[in-house]
Amino acid sequence: MFSKLLIANRGEIACRIIRTARAMGIATVAVYSDADAKALHVRQADEAVHIGPSPTAESYLVGEKIIAAAKETGAEAIHPGYGFLSENAGFAQAVIDAGLIWVGPKPASIEAMGLKDAAKERMIAAGVPVTPGYLGEDQSAERLKREADAIGYPMLIKAVAGGGGKGMRKVDAPADFEAALESCKREAKASFGNDEVLLEKWITSPRHIEVQVFGDSHGNVVHLFERDCSLQRRHQKVIEEAPAPGMDEATREDICAAAVRAAKAVDYEGAGTIEFIADASEGLRADRIFFMEMNTRLQVEHPVTEEITGVDLVEWQLRVASGEPIPLSQEELSINGHAIEARLYAEDPAKGFLPSMGRLNHFYLRDYGASDRIETGVEEGDEISPNYDPMIAKLISRSEDREGAIDSLLHIVGRSSVWPVVSNAAFLFECLSHPEFRAANVSTGFIEEHADDLTILDEPSTDALEDAIAHLVSDFHSESYGETKAEIEFWPLGFRLNQPSNAKAAVMVGGSTKSVVVHPMSIYNPHGSNSPSVIREVEAIDADHAVVVERGRTFMLSLRSDGDGHASAADGAILAPMPGKVIAVNVAEGDAVTAGQRLMVLEAMKMEHALTAPFDGTVTELSASEGGQVQVEAVLCVVEPSEE
Repeated sequence: MFSKLLIANRGEIACRIIRTARAMGIATVAVYSDADAKALHVRQADEAVHIGPSPTAESYLVGEKIIAAAKETGAEAIHPGYGFLSENAGFAQAVIDAGLIWVGPKPASIEAMGLKDAAKERMIAAGVPVTPGYLGEDQSAERLKREADAIGYPMLIKAVAGGGGKGMRKVDAPADFEAALESCKREAKASFGNDEVLLEKWITSPRHIEVQVFGDSHGNVVHLFERDCSLQRRHQKVIEEAPAPGMDEATREDICAAAVRAAKAVDYEGAGTIEFIADASEGLRADRIFFMEMNTRLQVEHPVTEEITGVDLVEWQLRVASGEPIPLSQEELSINGHAIEARLYAEDPAKGFLPSMGRLNHFYLRDYGASDRIETGVEEGDEISPNYDPMIAKLISRSEDREGAIDSLLHIVGRSSVWPVVSNAAFLFECLSHPEFRAANVSTGFIEEHADDLTILDEPSTDALEDAIAHLVSDFHSESYGETKAEIEFWPLGFRLNQPSNAKAAVMVGGSTKSVVVHPMSIYNPHGSNSPSVIREVEAIDADHAVVVERGRTFMLSLRSDGDGHASAADGAILAPMPGKVIAVNVAEGDAVTAGQRLMVLEAMKMEHALTAPFDGTVTELSASEGGQVQVEAVLCVVEPSEE
């Protein structure tokens, strides 16, 4: 076994590899760009080498710099992780030519599975079922159109060198074929430098099933069972699970045996994944599951396989790369329980999944059981950079059955606290709790079909706001808490226990003031629950601010006294939710505005906070100016409502 490993990657996968290497007594070398100088993987590695500017084309994709870093530090092996150079046969060969150990398959194996048409021909020869279609050398538009007509519609055009959903077009009718072909070829040429395509029959009830395989240099190949990756958005996986729900033993045996034949057909070594498309219109059946492609690397979703098999796939990679045989035989591998993984991204589902960048001023992920697992490459205070994939973390739960795994993962996702960066946690929560997902009625079109149910844009419930107030009162505004309730004083709410039983508190959420009626007993009986439908989390930041997390939605709440002479949002006053600096003013006195229109931007607590109009109206007062400092609850602007 080698003693020092360079990891040619970043983020959560680099941290994941470091963890296993450290457990094996292997020293680690990280590489980093300008943007990653203080990144978590750099802090965790034993050594780190700077390899260039932030853009990947000038750092993580420059093989010469990575090999030079290995030579400089005395690293004997290079692990590519996934993405970047992980499936680059030329880089793999360069590593080997430099006298280093490549932790991955042989360059020839990568090349053999790199082009979809050649890979399908190999699979046909190996007896692996493939989707009906055309992958011939004649790429003329006329020939392709004839073949498409023969296959039947709907059908799929795919770039032979494609990946990640690029260079792929669904065609529903003959009249649409020509335009779709031209578009697919343009994208394929721009993305991969190769505009050749293949044609496939469109599967009407598709499920994405993949099999984890592993080979070594001694001729051994095993499978570690299957995963279901059907929940996808624009061909990018969102939620993955193992084993695949609804998979019977006979079908599992057939598909896993086909995956092993596929790996043996290219003399495969290391970790790889054989991806299949299943026509699930009549359930999962071996005669309706077809080969799509092979990923010649470790997959993002590998933790679910590790959780049900008890295998550390990274450890296997390192052992096999150093010449050892696979640690377990096929007979020694078995499925134990069910595991599900959700990908937490810095993106805003309510705005078309646009990436959300910036500093993670508030970031906290909680695992609630021994079988829960969080894989991340960031910590609170780190930046989500526009230069790289916006994945924040992978959240994984394992249980004895699928229902238990879903419920466990809902607890992690539902309490994922990410602010002010926007995450897709609420979207993931809705996916996991959707009745059709819980019933395993899924396909690759699930997210598109249920989009309106999964991207709900709402505000925290009254119960959540009451819980937040309760936390602020109990944490910051009482001299004692617990034994003598009468000693608690509700300073920010303006009432005491010997006053009327209900009191009104004013809170600000998203720049709008809300009035909440609070019963004092809510201080002692918060509405939080372990029920997945009521998952909630509140964390007080200071005496007047709290982060509220409800079903994966994160809100910043600001508490202010009621009846103190300030106008409320109901009166059209826009108040500063916290002390800060006005960095932009987007309106002037006399301007007509519409509900939700941005009025100004306040920089506070190291983040930008947009203040918006509460309703249609006219700006009658404007006291804020760009560059000015303001105090909490200062009236920045007044909007007079339009006459109805």
